[in-house]
Amino acid sequence: MSGPTFDVPFALGMMNLHQATELHAAERLADWIEARLDQGLDWFDHADIYGDRAGERLFGDALRTRPGLARRVRVVTKTDIVTPERDASAFAVKHYDSSPAYVTRAIDASLERLGVERLDHFLLHRPDPLMDAEATGRALDDAIAAGKIGAAGISNFLPEAWRRLQAGMHARLSAHQLQLSLDHSAPLFDGLYDAVIGDGQAPMAWSPLGGGRALDGPAAALLHSQAEALGVSPAGLALAWLRALPGRPLPVIGSLRPERIETLHRDASLELSRPAWFALLEAARGHEVA
Repeated sequence: MSGPTFDVPFALGMMNLHQATELHAAERLADWIEARLDQGLDWFDHADIYGDRAGERLFGDALRTRPGLARRVRVVTKTDIVTPERDASAFAVKHYDSSPAYVTRAIDASLERLGVERLDHFLLHRPDPLMDAEATGRALDDAIAAGKIGAAGISNFLPEAWRRLQAGMHARLSAHQLQLSLDHSAPLFDGLYDAVIGDGQAPMAWSPLGGGRALDGPAAALLHSQAEALGVSPAGLALAWLRALPGRPLPVIGSLRPERIETLHRDASLELSRPAWFALLEAARGHEVA
């Protein structure tokens, strides 16, 4: 597989950074980032839509206060969602823009906001029905050739959409961020996850705890009892369930709390037996496999 790979138990999602006022001071956020790096957690997941660019800007401000950190972080970011507030037309409509000009500007803007020399992974956030795959593919290839991005990827795409884009590129699409959790296991049975793995993309799981539903949904009783028996947290067990899959998907966690991150890091070595994995799946889906 071309491009960088993931060698950490989870990535740190920056979706809520703009709401974490306790981390808005650049020095304080720099301390937080350095503490995560010292734990061996160096992948940070962004998107230009998070906080309407504020997440990337806050992160970049922190890196600029402590320049040595920029060489240690690994950054994922995403683009192509245009919010109604950002739509300059008279329609003020939410839409997707994967045009080469938009994508190229987005790459340059994210580099500037984040204060890094390269975006390790750059993903198209949502499939755009109006995408000119050949032109967009060239723009991504050009950004890789220029050293602006380490690798290109996609998020929330279906196979035909990403294969259309891939056909217009020389570089490989090397990462795919999709919704996947104990609470949302449909991609394991509808062919999507198999296609991701089969096409050589490194899977990243957004909402890996289902927004909390994996912890308090149908599987909650079994999840909590098994976590207690194994001496781990229920969330740690739910992430271990994900990492047991072929390709070892990288969960993108949303918590910024150091104690929560430490707990999940502590639990990261847990490996599930096949029966334990299927018991959790059955509990979550409410029925046994066929």
